[in-house]
Amino acid sequence: MPQPTSSSRAAGQRSYLQSIAGCLPAAIGQYGLSEIELGQWLGRAAPHLTRLADDDALGRVPLFQILDDLADIAAAQSALERLSAGARTIVFFGTGGSALGGQTLAQLAGWNIPGGADAAQRRRPRTRFYDNLDAETLAGGIAGLDLATTRFVVTSKSGNTPETLVQALVALKAVNDAGLGPRLPEMFLGLTELATADKKNGLRALCEAHHIPVLDHHTGIGGRFSALTNVGLLPALARGLDVAAIRRGAKSVVDALRARPLPMAYPPALGAALTVGLSKARGIKVQVMMPYADRLGRFSDWFVQLSAESLGKKGEGLSPVACLGPLDQHSQLQLFMDGPREHLMTVLRLDTAGRGNRIDRALAATAGLDECLGRGGVAALGQFARIGNLEGLRQVRHLGAGGTLAGGHRGRGRVHGLGIGLGLGGFGVHATALTAGWLDSHPRCLLYKSGGPGQDKSPWGIALAPARVVVQS
Repeated sequence: MPQPTSSSRAAGQRSYLQSIAGCLPAAIGQYGLSEIELGQWLGRAAPHLTRLADDDALGRVPLFQILDDLADIAAAQSALERLSAGARTIVFFGTGGSALGGQTLAQLAGWNIPGGADAAQRRRPRTRFYDNLDAETLAGGIAGLDLATTRFVVTSKSGNTPETLVQALVALKAVNDAGLGPRLPEMFLGLTELATADKKNGLRALCEAHHIPVLDHHTGIGGRFSALTNVGLLPALARGLDVAAIRRGAKSVVDALRARPLPMAYPPALGAALTVGLSKARGIKVQVMMPYADRLGRFSDWFVQLSAESLGKKGEGLSPVACLGPLDQHSQLQLFMDGPREHLMTVLRLDTAGRGNRIDRALAATAGLDECLGRGGVAALGQFARIGNLEGLRQVRHLGAGGTLAGGHRGRGRVHGLGIGLGLGGFGVHATALTAGWLDSHPRCLLYKSGGPGQDKSPWGIALAPARVVVQS
């Protein structure tokens, strides 16, 4: 019988806690997935879990294979060090998968969060991302830069993404117009595939024409799956993250797969079975990703892209929605709680005990917030809002390698299941698996797409897998 709450231990520590209790009949009655139904969907997942492990054993999964590679990390670090010399700002141009994965990693290190940078990060060049092509925004952004101390990283897997090429052309002209043309090779870095005889690459041609150095994009890993490659690692390095640790964290999830577990014992498979079952048997149409941490905000956006682009095929797929708590309690939660019973919510929580500001007792009493007396501000909000069933997780120190955290919902029962909705999509010949997590607030992200060239068939599956949450003893 699949357990509503499961955990894993490594080196004597609880490595993660997964709860699907909020998605089962005991919590939400007829809208939950029964034990028998969940077992059936787990059975259907089994051959695909085996296929994934078989593909890995045969070396058919490039993203798994790079987890032990250090050469590309050294090349990325060296390129970034050269680019950073004399720099105060590093601008990343790219869109879609060439941007969101890197932004997710960078935000874990405080990017785009007021007061999020630590002392070491404040000594580094500032990081900026331009991922949407808007004429006024780009013009204003370029005009506001001190070009002499600005560096540019331009990323496009194919090298032919129109929006990214336009960004690069505008920046190149601005630098030339500022009389800095001779310094183009030290101010720009390209990241793209090699050109071939039958496939031109506009970005590589542009870089070669101006003697701009280029890092090679892995040809076997698609843009939206590239967070573990140099595409995601460059922004992570720019924010001072330990990228080798990021890969080790991802590898811990893959190693669990290589042990050939039963689906019910492997969180990605359990989550996928749960979500597919709720979709097919209970009419779930919307997958909500709702972290309660600013540093995970961009993760929700990346999740939306991964889900929509991977699963929205041939009439299949759930509509992904990015949320952020507690902000979206005041904008979208009403719909989730009292609207159509078609939402599956995944809540990601960090324990905030002892963090943030303390609420003054006298001030809280005056304001009528007696429930929050003496509690840390963020922790008090979470308790006051009654979000999630986090029993047993109060002592979580930090998220570990490959780990995410969530609890079952104990609200009004209108939501099909709030908790670990670890997975969505169908069990087709090919599947996509996403694992993400953090060690000492450093993320590890891993995605998988099986099948060789010409074998891209639907339906697809995608799973969000927790792998390690370190808990104090």
